[in-house]
Amino acid sequence: MSPSEFETRARAWVGDVVARLGFTAATDDGFDVSVFHDLSTDAELALLDRHRAWQREKFAAGYGALAWPAEYGGADAGTDIAEAFARIENELCPLPPHELVSVTLHLIAPTIRLLGTEDQKRQFLPAMLGGELLACQLFSEPAAGSDLADLGTRAVRDGDDWIVSGQKVWTSGAQFAEWGELLARTDPDQPKHAGITAFLVPLDAPGVEVRPIRQMSGGSSFNEVFLDNVRIPDSHRLGEVGQGWSVALTTLAFEREGGSNTAGIGGQFTQLVDTARRLGRDTDPRVREQLARVYLRQQLATVDQLRDRQARDGGAAPSAIGSIRKIQWVDKLAAVSTAARTVLGRSLVADTGVPGTYAWNAHVLGAPGYSIAGGSDQIQRNIVAERLLGLPAEPRADRGLTWREARSRTGAH
Repeated sequence: MSPSEFETRARAWVGDVVARLGFTAATDDGFDVSVFHDLSTDAELALLDRHRAWQREKFAAGYGALAWPAEYGGADAGTDIAEAFARIENELCPLPPHELVSVTLHLIAPTIRLLGTEDQKRQFLPAMLGGELLACQLFSEPAAGSDLADLGTRAVRDGDDWIVSGQKVWTSGAQFAEWGELLARTDPDQPKHAGITAFLVPLDAPGVEVRPIRQMSGGSSFNEVFLDNVRIPDSHRLGEVGQGWSVALTTLAFEREGGSNTAGIGGQFTQLVDTARRLGRDTDPRVREQLARVYLRQQLATVDQLRDRQARDGGAAPSAIGSIRKIQWVDKLAAVSTAARTVLGRSLVADTGVPGTYAWNAHVLGAPGYSIAGGSDQIQRNIVAERLLGLPAEPRADRGLTWREARSRTGAH
C-alpha cells in the first residue's frame, strides 16, 4: 500500500470511528490553551475513558502501534506511516491530550519492550497498547529533587518478594493509573547510581497511598505516592538487580525524545495570532516581534522532528539530543507565555467574558511546570554540556562515596 493510499484509508477510518464514538471538542468554544488540565475527578475519568476507547479501537484495527514489531502488537510499519497517522489523528480526533496516556504509550511501554522479560511483555504490552492499562512513573522524591539518583525509597529482598517503603512525588496521573514504574534503592552501600533497581508495581497493592497535589493552575495532575511495606514479587522487577539507573535512563530518553508527543500542549502560534487580532493588537510592533519568536520556535521544532525521524529510521537509539529538544520545547512554552502577557495585559488576570482571552491564564500558570518536569532545565544543560559538547563534569561532593556515606554527611536519611 502506498503512503497516499494509507492516508486515504486511515482518514476515512478515523472519521468514521470518531463519529461512532461521539467525540466532541473539550470546550464549548473549542479554545483550550492549558498546559495542565483543570478537571473534576469525574470529568477526568470520563476523558480517560474516551482515551481508552479510542486506543482500543486503534489497536483492534492495527493503528495502535504502527511502528512496533508485529510480535509485540505492532504493524511493522515505518515511522513515516506512524507519523502520517498521527497527523490525521491530531486533525480529526478532538480528544484533548492526557499525560498519563502519553506516559503509558510512549515511555513505559517502550521501556518494557526493550528491557522487560518475555512474561512481562506478554502481560503488559497488549494491555497498554489496547487501552486497558495505564501506568505512571514513580521516580521523583522529596529529598532527591533534580538529583534523581539520590533517591531513598528502599526495597529489601524477602525470599521471592521485595518489601518497598518510601515516598514519591510529582507523579503525573497516579490517581488514575493501575501500575507504576518504580525506582527503589536496593543497596545503600553502593554509589548512588549503582544501588538502584526498577520494578513494576500495582497501585492497588496493600500499602500504596496516592494523594493528589493541587497546582497553582487549578488542577491536580500531580500526586504524592506513599509506599508502606509494599510487597512486590521479583517477577515484577524490571531489568537486573542494581541496574535500575539504566532502566531509568531508558525511560527518560524516551521522555526527552518524545517532544512530538507534547508539541500540541499549551497555546500555539495560530491561537496567539487569533487573540491578537480579536483585541486589535496584531499591528503593535512589540506584539509582532514576540509572535515572530513563537513562530520561529515552532518552525525549528518541525525541522528538528524531521531530523529526529531520519535518525530513528537509521536505527539511532535515543540520545542526549533529547535534552536539546526538551530545552527548546520549554523555551517555546515560555515564549508563548511572554507573548500572551503582552497581548492580553490585564485581561490575563481577570475574566472579562471575552472568549479566548482569560483562558491564556491556564497556559501562563502551567508552562513553568515543564521547566522541572522530566528533568529540570539545569540538568538538561548539564547533559548537553557533558555528553554532547565534551565539557568537564561538574564537581561532585559525593564522588567515590556510597549512597549511605553521602547521606550521612548531609544529615539526610
